Formats: sequence, C-alpha cells, structure tokens
Amino acid sequence: MWRYLKDAFFVGIEVPGLGKLPLNALAVAACGILGFAEPSLWLLGLGGEAALLFGLVSSERFRKVVDARHLQSSEEDAETKRRALVATLPPVLQKRLIDLGSVCQKVTEVSEQTDEFTASTNRDALQRLEWVYLKLLVARNNMVTMTGKESESELAAQVRNLEASLETQNATGSLRQSKQATLAILKERLANIHRRQETLDEIDSDLTRIEAQAQLVLENTTIQGKPPTISTDIELASNLSSGSLFGDSGVAIADLEQTFGASTAPHRSRATEP
Repeated sequence: MWRYLKDAFFVGIEVPGLGKLPLNALAVAACGILGFAEPSLWLLGLGGEAALLFGLVSSERFRKVVDARHLQSSEEDAETKRRALVATLPPVLQKRLIDLGSVCQKVTEVSEQTDEFTASTNRDALQRLEWVYLKLLVARNNMVTMTGKESESELAAQVRNLEASLETQNATGSLRQSKQATLAILKERLANIHRRQETLDEIDSDLTRIEAQAQLVLENTTIQGKPPTISTDIELASNLSSGSLFGDSGVAIADLEQTFGASTAPHRSRATEP
C-alpha cells in the first residue's frame, strides 16, 4: 500500500527538456506556502489531496502501472548486479560466457518467430541456462584463486620429508609434538587439494556439458527450422547449493537467485537440454 501511496503522491507528467514533473507534490507545496496567507487553503488542499490519493490507489489500472514500473526497476537492478558479478571473472571466463550467450541468442531469435508460448518458455529456459553457467564460472574462478602457493607435488614432498624426519631423528617432547602437528596440517592441506581438484573436474565437466547442450539446441533449430521446446531436466555434477563454493560472490549470487534461477532445484542444479 505504501508503494502505491508514494507513487500517487509523486504522480506527474513528462515535460520535454525538463523530465518528469511531480505536479501533485508541487501543488501540495504551493498550497502549503499559500496557506500562510489564506489558512483555508490548507483545509481545501488536504481534502483535495486525500481525494486524489484515494482515487488513484483505488484504481486497479494505476496499481498495475505501479507494479509494472517497479518490476522493471527491479529487473534492471538485478541485471546491473549480474554484470558486476561477470566483471569479477577473468577475461578468459568472460569470453566463455559471451560465447554461450551468443549461441542462446541465436536460438532465442528463431524462437521469436514461433508461437508466443514456445518463445516465452525458451527465453526463460535459456536465461536459467546462462545463470547456471555463470554460477559455475564464478565457482571455478573461486576454486582457482583460493589455491595455495604450493603445488600438490610440493606438499606431498614436504609430507614425505617430515615423515622421514620423524622416523630417523630422535626428536622427543615438544619438538616431536610440533612436527607431528605440522605433519597433520600438511596432510589436511593435501587432502584439500584433492577435494578442490575433484570439484574443479566436476565444474569443468558441467561447463562443457552445458556448452554442448546449447550447441545441440542450435543445431536442432537449424535443421528443423524451428527450436524445440527446451526443458530443464539435467542434473549437474556440481553441487551449486553450497554457498561457500562462490567465495566472496556468494552473497551476490544468493541475492540474484530469485531473479535468474527461480526454477533451479534446491539441492542439485538444473540446466537445460533439448
């Protein structure tokens, strides 16, 4: 209700060169100023303003206009945030997203020539496809950037050297405890590298699969002369429901999920297939 009242109060008209003039707000201000000279104008203005606001807020047409305006504003804000998320990716990953978007755009252009239901369904499906793909790219970038300085082979060598040191040297007391604690840490880090590599392999597999699916949709569209209705039934290997997978971008992705990923599964990501 407050949203409708606010828009009703600032209702106005577009004036070339000046933009939108909030005529109602200006009239209220003028009535307030003139009321110091003629107090009866305050009562008159209050009654007129109440009637105007009640009339506009009660109008279903006015409420639909307000809802449409706020929906457009919300979508524009979401797109701005999405672009900021894309900007965090390195150029090579941005190019992969652009290439996928180009394939999806070609399918969309053909879809527009079919019936509205198919066109609308495919637009939504392709948008979700690109959103899942973007999340995978963000997750991959996070996995790569969080990698430590040492490689797997270097950490493995440190583990072997420390184990050998504990076996050959007569370290006792606090020194031996310190070495054993260091060894446990190195082994845990080595295990983390293995898990991170497994996650990267899953992400790379999912990225390749989505690229292949999008290309297949385009090929089928070219051969048939019209795009098939795109469904959303592929379960990916990557578990994108884990917010920690996205690092610092996790909050932004969670914020955008309602706009771009409304149909994704709660525990397993779903992409599109022809």
